[in-house]
Amino acid sequence: MSDIKETKKMITDGAFDSALVRVYGEKELDVQRARYAELCTLFEEKTGDADGIRFFSAPGRTEVCGNHTDHNHGRVLAAAINLDAVACAAKTDGNYIRVFSKGYPGDVVDINVLTPQADEKDRSASLVRGVAARFVQLGYKIGGFDAVTVNNVLKGSGMSSSASFEVLVGTVLNYLYNDGSISAVEIAQIAQYAENVFFGKPCGLMDQMACSVGSFVEIDFADPLKPVITPVDFDFASCGHALCIVDTRADHADLTDEYAAIRSEMEAVAGFFGKKCLRDTPEQEVLDNLGALREKLGERPVLRAIHFYEDDRRVEKEAAALKKGDFETFKSLVIDSGNSSYMYNQNVFSVKSSAQPVSLALAVSHRLLEGRGAWRVHGGGFAGTIQAFVPDELLEKYKTVMEGIFGAGACYVLSVRPFGGTEVR
Repeated sequence: MSDIKETKKMITDGAFDSALVRVYGEKELDVQRARYAELCTLFEEKTGDADGIRFFSAPGRTEVCGNHTDHNHGRVLAAAINLDAVACAAKTDGNYIRVFSKGYPGDVVDINVLTPQADEKDRSASLVRGVAARFVQLGYKIGGFDAVTVNNVLKGSGMSSSASFEVLVGTVLNYLYNDGSISAVEIAQIAQYAENVFFGKPCGLMDQMACSVGSFVEIDFADPLKPVITPVDFDFASCGHALCIVDTRADHADLTDEYAAIRSEMEAVAGFFGKKCLRDTPEQEVLDNLGALREKLGERPVLRAIHFYEDDRRVEKEAAALKKGDFETFKSLVIDSGNSSYMYNQNVFSVKSSAQPVSLALAVSHRLLEGRGAWRVHGGGFAGTIQAFVPDELLEKYKTVMEGIFGAGACYVLSVRPFGGTEVR
């Protein structure tokens, strides 16, 4: 591509339509054409003109089953969604990565310095530096670039806006400096490293993997360095249901310690038996030692371990049901997963506050969808979102009721995206 004005004209005139349709489909063409044209305008405002600008996209994700199982080497069922983070980027000659996001001040990262910086913890700059650092550690090429991003993946939504951003940065470096040769799996692992080591959040790998790989995927993290990824062949559009994510608009930005406690408590149960994670700890040993575990660790770690084992098995059952086209069994398993998260994993509301927006969303969904749909907590939990599978004939009523409680636009009707992180061309 040539300069920014010419590129914007190509987009508005339809010359870029085939690239947009490949990623977003025909129904989204007008919206995405306007979005990418706006991205060009923002790039020009933030960086000036540039030759060789290119476009990149990384989706958000929805967790379908396996709530907080990945960090203990369990299984998850996830899917990429049609909300995404998009970047307009161009190579530069310097050793700086400059990333500007709509509505936020820009980050300027000196890639001569590839160690964690204390003043960047919990900031997006740490993710950029962490991704670049891991590229170098693994022997890949990096270099400077300017980028402007827009992201319609809800922050704090359980759709993984941070993971989509990390995967986006990795995707830009992959295509600008490595000819797209790095696999989607490795980009996900690089993104997780950046979040763990540089950002300071002890996340598992599921979010990054779903964002990077795309479509429906069953992921087995028995060996986190070599996760087994199994595509699940299911045509969701034919099942007569909508996938809804309801945003309760409750902030979970200050709940990192509660998320971390789930992992550490599960690992404490494994540690009782000399193991590092629950996947390596036989379930029967846990059940045979409930009294001793309770005495040493308390009740909650034991309950969370029970959730791990049950939801880990449930992933295989849900994937099998989808492959058979048995959507009724799938929905029943979704409800079981949600109940387990609520009762055993205990990540539906925070103990720090009397606020329980996710609990309310689940209660209302139960009343509206019982016997016909399915509902569960979505993502990390404690605040944020729920997931619901809503029969088409109930969709308008469901949307109206939920938005009457949580506000206009709170109910997102999503589609499953076949692409993970990709260059849009």
